Amino acid sequence: MLQLDYAGCMADRLGAGGLTAADLGRAASELGPILEDLARTRGTGWERWRQLSEDPMRGEHLAAVREVVREVRPGCRTLVVLGIGGSALGNIALHSALRPSTWNLLPDELRDGPRLLVLDNVDPGRVGDVLRLLAHEDPGFERTIVNVISKSGETAETAAQFLAFRERMTAVLGPRHADRVVAVTDPVRGTMRSICDAAGYRTLPVPEGVGGRFSCLSPVGLFSAAMCGIDIDGLLDGAAAMEERGSRLEPLANAPALLGWILAEMGRRGRPIHVLMPYCSALHDLADWYRQLWAESLGKARDIDGRTVHAGFTPVRALGTTDQHSQIQLYREGPDDKLIGLVAVDDPGPDVDLPGRVAEPALAYLAGGSMGSLLDAERRATEYALLESGRPTYTIRMPRLDARNVGGFIMLWQVATAVAGRILRVDAYDQPAVETGKQATFGLMGRAGFEQWRTQVEAALGPHRHHA
Repeated sequence: MLQLDYAGCMADRLGAGGLTAADLGRAASELGPILEDLARTRGTGWERWRQLSEDPMRGEHLAAVREVVREVRPGCRTLVVLGIGGSALGNIALHSALRPSTWNLLPDELRDGPRLLVLDNVDPGRVGDVLRLLAHEDPGFERTIVNVISKSGETAETAAQFLAFRERMTAVLGPRHADRVVAVTDPVRGTMRSICDAAGYRTLPVPEGVGGRFSCLSPVGLFSAAMCGIDIDGLLDGAAAMEERGSRLEPLANAPALLGWILAEMGRRGRPIHVLMPYCSALHDLADWYRQLWAESLGKARDIDGRTVHAGFTPVRALGTTDQHSQIQLYREGPDDKLIGLVAVDDPGPDVDLPGRVAEPALAYLAGGSMGSLLDAERRATEYALLESGRPTYTIRMPRLDARNVGGFIMLWQVATAVAGRILRVDAYDQPAVETGKQATFGLMGRAGFEQWRTQVEAALGPHRHHA
């Protein structure tokens, strides 16, 4: 299982500003009531995500996903996912972590499933590129499945993507385009539910009480993963094992709770910028997924008592070794306002050996080594360099890069986020600040009932412009 090594946050290694044994005692006292409260609320309200890896939800979701995959995967060459935020980032992260980086470039016979294209934006350049590719390769949409993910169907970005694809599909297939669409949406209500019922689309559920950024281990993420041959049982096995650890009432034996407390405590000590830096390219997009989870869950103007607190931490995605050459200079010598989390993978997969003999004296130290040994040396050297500068670090150790450990990683951060939300006394499951932008967008796009937003936007933004 994953291990959390937080020695780089302790005073006996870090020095001034590090945590002490007394601090860990205080952590146990603070976390005790929080863990009891989380045990009481587990599986209720917006915390149903904690039950995704156990029956009955697990069994229901796996059976439904596998049935749809059995029906649509044969002959499917391209799977296009339409979504935004939590409806896209988890799909991207799972695929990047558990499929070869060259997946979409491989010939069909070397792939265990279709190539995957996730449209997580409404940038016309990207959307247009995909539509033009399909128009050239598969104009009849005979080898393409479109997976639209939206609980309500009214999120502007996903709705626009869907409308663009539906128009082109119906132009060539008419009502038969329904055979090429799989929707993940509310099982009972909403605009997308009505569209699906009317058109006869295959559907999978967005579970009640599971918010977008906590939905990766539901059909939201499991469908595209299963289509591309990822071990979805392994994902949920790893999540279940980590959820068990996250349910322990002994704080110092609860890795997710301790992770949440350490990050929150470092934030309280003037280090509110939290970097996650995996030393594995395959995990870079999981750091992107973490970024949404940590930012949107904890960044709140008011606490649960209605007091203005402006809580939250700023997550930063980095990649070792790439960002040793772009960010470490700042982290070591810039403001001491960061906590750097490293991710190490003990067994990332097949290594690339270096030549046993090298003619150039300056490069002889690399002879007989491997890319993997160099990557690990770079990680340890970076940890040492940060320590020398008095900058705190922690390391999440992953024994191997597989579905079980990726599922555990996801659950580790979800529980840590729930704990940190309790520490900050904020609602980790709402996102009120996002709503203003949504409503203003509706107004600017002419949606009925939102006319006042257009007026407010135009009054606020303009004509007062300053140009250089």
